[in-house]
Amino acid sequence: MTNFVVIRLSATDRAVQWIFVDDKGTRQSRLASGSIEQVAREIGDRAVIVLVPAIDVLTTSVHIPIRGGAKMRAALPFALEENVADDVENLHFAAGAPRENGRLPVAIVARQKMDEWLSCLSEAGIQADRIVPENYGLARIPGTMSVLIDGDCSMFNDGADTEFVMQGVKPGELLATAGQDRANEDDTTGDGASSGHLVAFCDTEQEESLSQDWAALRDDLHSVDVNILPDGVLPKLAVTIASGNGVNLLQGRYGPTADYAAYFAPWKIASVLLLGFVLALMVARSVDYYRLGEEEAVLKAQFAEEYRYHSPGETGEILDPLRAVESIRRSMGTSTSPQIFLPSLRELGLALAANSAAEIELISYQAGVMDVRLTTPDVATLVNIQKAVSASGRFQAAIRSTDQVADKIDGRIRIRESGS
Repeated sequence: MTNFVVIRLSATDRAVQWIFVDDKGTRQSRLASGSIEQVAREIGDRAVIVLVPAIDVLTTSVHIPIRGGAKMRAALPFALEENVADDVENLHFAAGAPRENGRLPVAIVARQKMDEWLSCLSEAGIQADRIVPENYGLARIPGTMSVLIDGDCSMFNDGADTEFVMQGVKPGELLATAGQDRANEDDTTGDGASSGHLVAFCDTEQEESLSQDWAALRDDLHSVDVNILPDGVLPKLAVTIASGNGVNLLQGRYGPTADYAAYFAPWKIASVLLLGFVLALMVARSVDYYRLGEEEAVLKAQFAEEYRYHSPGETGEILDPLRAVESIRRSMGTSTSPQIFLPSLRELGLALAANSAAEIELISYQAGVMDVRLTTPDVATLVNIQKAVSASGRFQAAIRSTDQVADKIDGRIRIRESGS
């Protein structure tokens, strides 16, 4: 349950009225009045609802096919600019939750007024949770017209979408303005706009002074129920608005800003510990990287010294130590590379044994490739040797050239490992 202090601002001075209620519409204190500074001292931990004078706010409704949010607020001035006399740039538009029929309740007030109210509250040290036009405290009753009379100010709604405030008029004139001075005997819609049922709220003095008006309205309407407000109008308005009724003017430029500090306050200690852990981890990683870098530099220097000892002619920078080691091993006959020369020579020998008329003139071997120059009686013999070497599957032989020299063929065959 949420407890509220509902503060009603005056239209003429800094005097205010206030009352404590809860969100169930239950009064928790008697009506009080005094200065705004006085109520500021009594707020405590209660949420604050501020009621502003209805005569300073235009309340209406509109149908806008846009869901709530910034786009909807941006569309309100264009949808209602014909309903206001002032420039829309000077006005503040606020909307409430859509009603059952889809229409959107809207409150329009001069920005100057909003600034004055907020300045007054700020000077007193009051932070409002909601600022609501006071006429929303007159509940909408489907199928029934409602009137609340407060001095010379009269608030009206028809239970549907018509609502307004007038000064210096009697109830009959108020209903005549709304077009409701005659009851509709054939009404079956249940809509207050034509029901002919009226609920009125006023104090004892007003009830007596308007007795003739009530009597006249009873002759014209189906029913007139006059309710006396012994403690004034604020208790009636407060319980209705505390239950969630009304349009909150604190929207758009006047809306609350996100209090990120308060949001993260419960996580402050955890955040500090996490930040400390991350910083410690980063420092540890940096130390490790520095230490490994130093060790790498030492190892590089040692390797370079040993490498130049075994290869005194190499004075350039060593970019690939593994390749350098492999080069030394090859030069010493201890390379870890697969042995190619002897197996390929063996395959060549087997091929020559099957073609004894061929003679080897020259063999060269480099980087896993054997080049053989030989003489054969004819090209067919050279082809047979090439096929015999390739038949092993491990090696691939290719005829590089053939030349006729006297009555023999001078040919060249290149042998390499298959797939290389």
